[in-house]
Amino acid sequence: MGFFDSITSIFKKSPKIHYAKSQTVDLIELKKNPYYIVASVELGNTTTKSIITGTNMDTGTTYIISKDVRMTRDVRAPKKGEAIFGRTLWGVELTKEAVSDMVKEVLIGALNKGNLSIEDLHFVVRSTGVTAGFASPEEISNMIIALADGCLKAGIPPSKMAPAMTKNQLPKPFDKYTLMDKVIFDGAVTGVVPPTGKEVVANEMEGELVTAGIKVGAKWTEVDFRNPCMSIDFGTTLAGRITNDSKPYANVVGNLCGLAGAIADAIAKGSGLVNKNKGAVLDIKKEKGKVNKELAETYAEKAHKYIKICEVPKDMERFGTVPVNPKSAEKAGTVLIGCDVGENGSDIPKLEEIGKKIMDESNTPTLLYTLDIVSAEITKKLVQLANNKGIVNEKSAIGITGRAGITGNKPKLIIEKLGELNIWEKPEENIVFVEDGLALGSSVMARCMNCLGTPKNPIGGNRGDKCILGERRKWQKQRGMIK
Repeated sequence: MGFFDSITSIFKKSPKIHYAKSQTVDLIELKKNPYYIVASVELGNTTTKSIITGTNMDTGTTYIISKDVRMTRDVRAPKKGEAIFGRTLWGVELTKEAVSDMVKEVLIGALNKGNLSIEDLHFVVRSTGVTAGFASPEEISNMIIALADGCLKAGIPPSKMAPAMTKNQLPKPFDKYTLMDKVIFDGAVTGVVPPTGKEVVANEMEGELVTAGIKVGAKWTEVDFRNPCMSIDFGTTLAGRITNDSKPYANVVGNLCGLAGAIADAIAKGSGLVNKNKGAVLDIKKEKGKVNKELAETYAEKAHKYIKICEVPKDMERFGTVPVNPKSAEKAGTVLIGCDVGENGSDIPKLEEIGKKIMDESNTPTLLYTLDIVSAEITKKLVQLANNKGIVNEKSAIGITGRAGITGNKPKLIIEKLGELNIWEKPEENIVFVEDGLALGSSVMARCMNCLGTPKNPIGGNRGDKCILGERRKWQKQRGMIK
């Protein structure tokens, strides 16, 4: 950097970061207005959490009521006679009974923290990010059953885990907010129809939920995150989808899969700051100290020599450890984009070595800044590939959620990196960062299934456009779905 560049950089304004931090609501407000209350239960590779949200049906705004978060590595060990049906990415053994016990505990924990009872809940949505260590659809099915069993153990009645068939089945006063007499739930969530045919990627539902959740969270910002859009969930594994701008429903034209937060965790494990086997970046205690940015850039570049981002080859059954079906993706007209470290994580030890070297030469702040650069560069490469494939353009909004995408300096660096692609004139106006994307997605999934729309504050349809309710009615009438 020359002298003139140094001077101009001082006066250069940093781009505005549109960060949708979860907003809360108190119990008095909750009881006073028509809030539709949904609990999400998610068992992920790193954390297991239950987050309770409330949506004001008059305004369409969703708030966080309470949350309980635990480390998945703390799921109890299998007891004698229990069958192990799968493992997390880091090798934690799972049985249906152990998972259901963890789910029960985390759900009751969230209710207690929110001073709520089971009677206060209107719906419960279950999901899992633990698909990387699974070998078959049967194992994933066992996980879904285990999640449901945990909810039942907590006292959740089955009726609160299935959509209402008629207005009369909805609790009052929500029967007057439902649009069941105008449209039916046809599988579209936030104006997006799921891909046809066999499942493209094991965490398809996770991608659907985070896309919906980012659309809800973006309502707290100035970014209109509707179709066309690209959602990126930086959990331990990568999830997300890309939609087009067809109407009344958008189509899924891209799916994301592979490793995400696991990449940062691998570097952290090598640093010696966390447990070598089951540690995560979340375990690192922040320390004060000067960041050696030059060293961080150097090691981030070295890490990316082992990180592979590409369209998933047609002959792969697993990419970035996640079960995939590229042939189904091709039939469905979707591009399957993956992120791996070597082949199915084979080069993770190389990342661990980088973590050790950083700490040998520098400090914790430099290590964390390296992780920020690594995530920002992954984001850039994902978006760049989607742009090259013609499924992301200047009309698209980019939404990011998950621990390895929204913490530290990542938002600022991501905006800068995406700006280098020259897709948008003002990239910061098209990029949004959202906390608790999956939980917010669960809240809107529950509402979509029960046709609890908010036409005055729509989350379906296209950016800058009106609600698609009228177009949905016309579309469903033409197909004989409604009269």
